[in-house]
Order: sequence, then C-alpha cells, then structure tokens
Amino acid sequence: MPTARLFIASGIFAPEPGGPATYLHEILPALQTRGWQIRALTFSDTAEDRGEPYPVTRIVRQRYPLRMARYGVASRSLLAWAQVVYAHQLGLPLLGSRRAPRIIKIVGDIAWERAVRRGWIPPSEDIDAFQTRRYGLAANADKRRLYREATTYDGVITPSEYLKRMVMGWGVDETKIRVIYNALPPDHSLPDLTQQDAREQLQLDRDTPIVLTVGRILPWKGVDHLCAALAHVPDVRLIVAGDGPALEAAKAAAVSAGTADRVTFLGRVGRGQMPLWMKAADYVALYSGYEGLSHTLLESLRVGTPVIASDRGGNPEVVQHGVNGLLVPYVNVEALAAALQTAFTAGKRDALAANAPIGMEKFDYVNMVDSTSAYLAGFV
Repeated sequence: MPTARLFIASGIFAPEPGGPATYLHEILPALQTRGWQIRALTFSDTAEDRGEPYPVTRIVRQRYPLRMARYGVASRSLLAWAQVVYAHQLGLPLLGSRRAPRIIKIVGDIAWERAVRRGWIPPSEDIDAFQTRRYGLAANADKRRLYREATTYDGVITPSEYLKRMVMGWGVDETKIRVIYNALPPDHSLPDLTQQDAREQLQLDRDTPIVLTVGRILPWKGVDHLCAALAHVPDVRLIVAGDGPALEAAKAAAVSAGTADRVTFLGRVGRGQMPLWMKAADYVALYSGYEGLSHTLLESLRVGTPVIASDRGGNPEVVQHGVNGLLVPYVNVEALAAALQTAFTAGKRDALAANAPIGMEKFDYVNMVDSTSAYLAGFV
C-alpha cells in the first residue's frame, strides 16, 4: 500500500488506562510499518510529550466547554491533512473538513456509560435493555444524538459480533460494519513460570484457592457480586487488582457479605506485573454486566489461567463454557457461587487450564493489524 495519512481521534491515550488507549498504543506502531503516516489527537491530563514515534496533540482536560472547543480547533488542521480519519469515541468534536472518509471503532455504548455516570439511570440498568427503553429527557436526548452520529460514519469497526448487533440496532447499515477481533501483541517477557513459582514471587500461600479479578472498578463490573458469592466458598480468597469510582462500594459489599477478611484490594497494578498475578491465580474472574471484547480474558488465557466470566456481551465469543473456563448467568449470585464451587472441585482447574489455548487462534495479533490496515486502506 502506498503511504497514506491517517488521523487518529481519541478521547484517551496511553499511558492512561482503558481499552482504547491500550489498543492504540499497541496497533499504531504496527500500522506505521505498513506504510501509514499517523497523527493523533486526544484529551489528556497533561500536555507533556510521551515520546511516541508519531505526533500526538494532547488537549489538557479543563472545564468541559473549553476542552471541547480546543479539541475542535485542533482537529481542523488534522482533518485537512488526513486521507483517512480513524475515530475511537463517539461525541468527539471533529469540526473540520469532511473530505477524508471517517471510520470509527465502537467498543461500547458511551450513551449508556454516560447515563450511569451522571445518574440519569440506575447503576444496575442493563445495557441491552437500555437499547430500547425510554428514560428521562437527558438520557433519551444523549442516546438519539450519539446513535445518530454513528450512522454518519463511512465505516465502523467492532471487536465482537455482539457489538456489531448492537450498532446495527442504532440504525447503522450492516454493510458498513466490520468485525475485527481484538488481539494481544506478542509478549516475549511473559514469565516462563509455574503457578507455584509465580506465587512464591508474589509471596502468596501455595495452597490457598485464589480468584483474581482485574480492571477498573465500575458499577457494572460485578466486584460486589463476587464478594457476595465468596460467602458460599469459605476457603477461597478473592484478589481485586484495580481502582475506580466503585471501589468503596465494592469494599462495603465485602463487609456486608462477611467476606472482607478474604478479599484483598491491591489498587492499580502495573501492566508489567499483571501476567504474574494472573499466572499465580487459580482463575481470573470477570463477572461484569457488559464487555465488548475483553483484553483481560485474552491475557488470562494466554498465560494459561482459566476464566470465570459472565455470559454477557462479547464474553461468550472468548470463553467456551466447560472448555477453557466457565460462563455464568448475570446477575445471579447463586449461580456465581455454584460456579465457584464447581471451579474448585478436584481436577477442574487443571482440565480447564490445559484447554486455555483452544479458540485463541481467532485473536491473532498479526491478523488484527493486517485486517485493520486493509479495511482502512479500502477508503483511501
């Protein structure tokens, strides 16, 4: 492919946590090797240059109207420069030329997330129900605006069939949508350790059954349900790696369930340490009410640790129940407790761990990069 100019528009960027930031950090250098000239624009807590091998304009987060205005101004020259625009969030103020085709990667429903965050709907509101239910004026107006915006893009990439169906429900033509599964880049630093080696390095007891849950602690991530289910498996310890706005609520849930003495909250764990924690665990649990396509599940299976996941969102596209992990109905704390009991029956963990590689071939990193590059090139 001849060199082409690609403008990346995002709301977050590495080293900030979050799926879109991680995805861009991993894929953009690979796209450069395939001939793309890249320039990026993002919001950030600092304007400090991070040494990326491509120009990144960072708009410091200030009062909402001011930062949006500055983002819009900065986008004008980049839109004029670009041959292809690749956006990573609905609602970004891209205010310049529409000469270049615009493609967006949609990894979730920002209208639902915003409605939860701003208190327009209860934190427990189901994302799938949100697609068709009517709410108050603010939530309904935000849904209409963002769903309508999605239909204006020339192309849409989703990381799962689940999200493709959701986006089609917004009115986006199916022919515009391409499913390209997320994948992890090769990591030659992965620890060549046994589970017991990992536990020794982390100073964990050799024999205690351990479930690890990882990620930003949000109302729909289900950490509170894990704390409650733990009451039915008295020998199991839960380790929570991450922080977020629902952290205190999760701690309170552990106290309320009487399991606080068996729940350890690590706070944020560095990305480099996460494979070690996953290797040390018996299972990695992701009991969330929504996942587009979880990097956490892919990371856990790559190090050989089976998973316990909700049967929601894109999780069933990664987890084969009874093969490389267990899928559990959401929300059903009794079913979650039963799954934990099953998980720690004799021989179950070893059998599931042996099957961790099964199905991982469709989450191939080179294929993800090549498919993304080819899809974007089709608009040049």
